[in-house]
Amino acid sequence: MLPRGNDEKGAPVGGSGQGDGAGREQIEQAAQAYIYGYPLVYNLRECAAFVAGSGGFPARAPYNEFGHVRDLADPDLKFVSPNNDTCYSVAVCDVRREPLVLHVTDTGGRYYVLQFVDAWTNNFAYIGRRATGTGEADYLLAGPGRDGDAPPGMPVVRAPSGVFVIVGRTQVDGGRDLPEVHALQDAFRLTPLSVYRGDGDPSPPAGIPEPDPRVGGELEWWERCRTFLAAFPPPTADAPFLATCRRLGLTEEESPYVGMDPKETAILVAGAKAGQAKIEELMQQIHATPAGWQMTTHLFDYNLDHLGLGTIAGPEWVIADRAQAYATRAVVARAGLWGNHGYEATYATIWVDGDGRPLDGAHRYELRLTQPPVDAFWSLTMYAPPEFYLVANPIDRYAIGDRTPGLRRETDGGVTVFIQKDPPDGDKAANWLPAPDGPFRPIMRLYQPRTEILDGSYALPPITRLS
Repeated sequence: MLPRGNDEKGAPVGGSGQGDGAGREQIEQAAQAYIYGYPLVYNLRECAAFVAGSGGFPARAPYNEFGHVRDLADPDLKFVSPNNDTCYSVAVCDVRREPLVLHVTDTGGRYYVLQFVDAWTNNFAYIGRRATGTGEADYLLAGPGRDGDAPPGMPVVRAPSGVFVIVGRTQVDGGRDLPEVHALQDAFRLTPLSVYRGDGDPSPPAGIPEPDPRVGGELEWWERCRTFLAAFPPPTADAPFLATCRRLGLTEEESPYVGMDPKETAILVAGAKAGQAKIEELMQQIHATPAGWQMTTHLFDYNLDHLGLGTIAGPEWVIADRAQAYATRAVVARAGLWGNHGYEATYATIWVDGDGRPLDGAHRYELRLTQPPVDAFWSLTMYAPPEFYLVANPIDRYAIGDRTPGLRRETDGGVTVFIQKDPPDGDKAANWLPAPDGPFRPIMRLYQPRTEILDGSYALPPITRLS
């Protein structure tokens, strides 16, 4: 089960409900393999698109360089559930041929985080205000099996996969703050170790491998997964599960999908569809608080094997059951790729009002908040399914939070947010979060949450329907 408040962890991997006998068993096996490999394939396709500039992300950069988003996210950004609080800085790193040196500047106490995500979407390190402070520093970024490369005294961030992505977020306090944020972004630098040492020309990155071009159509996903599995092996603890995938061809050195028998193809196609359906089903089964909020305090705890700099390795931050971890990882990749661990930023999604009715722009709502206990800041951002992009509106307000200009507060420091399609009357407009015409799903983000949020003693209230 996905987390109920802050107590339960993981997502059950259930049956596909298709076929019967041996055929049903094979389809179920293929569905489980699809769920297992979905984050790897989706993540690396997004990384490759970022490098090529062919995706929906409004920045691009070659391998081992940062691409910076210079403006806050808006509806033109076709990326799953982006925040509207920070400017993104993204780098797809390839350290298979040589390490990199990362330089971070002094942000003067401003919130920022550089989140390190491996090929499998595991968050394996953090650098930033919470994890390492906001001072200037250099770090060596090394891949698996690289020892002894670090210059004396330089901290090492060791990646579990040869390709990984750094997802940077730098706090922005409105449009006037952007020039200073841009200067901070430009000070984040990646340098090949050979160049840092003055040893000569750097080794060119190997890049993300391409699948066999002879395989396309309905089997392309399986061929891509096989290719990525070989290039970026999972931890040895996954070996028992991988053994069950042999009959599916995912562990073969040469592609078994070229000219595959139609019956075998049909099983893989049915398994992929069943896996997709299961991921969508599990997204709707994330347990909620009594008020309806689906807290992600422990939703990103599926990294079981490599927790490095800036992470918390206690048992309360690990989904111990691997099957649940695999399923949770797939759900997160589908619903919120590159999200942080709960101790860096806790996210809370909500689909229903306080009476359990689906949220819809045909109605008006309010949310009465007491001051959320955070050490950085909080925000409430509006998204529309099924893509979960930001929602266009006449005042270009996509989120509301403690840094919103003109926000009206109660005498106790609390805030009432008015959620509706059309602007509310009078002073209420200062606290208006515009909604779309139809269904919507807001996300509350709590940056550097305090203990009260992490242990569940602070509870978000329900959203109340007014009409």
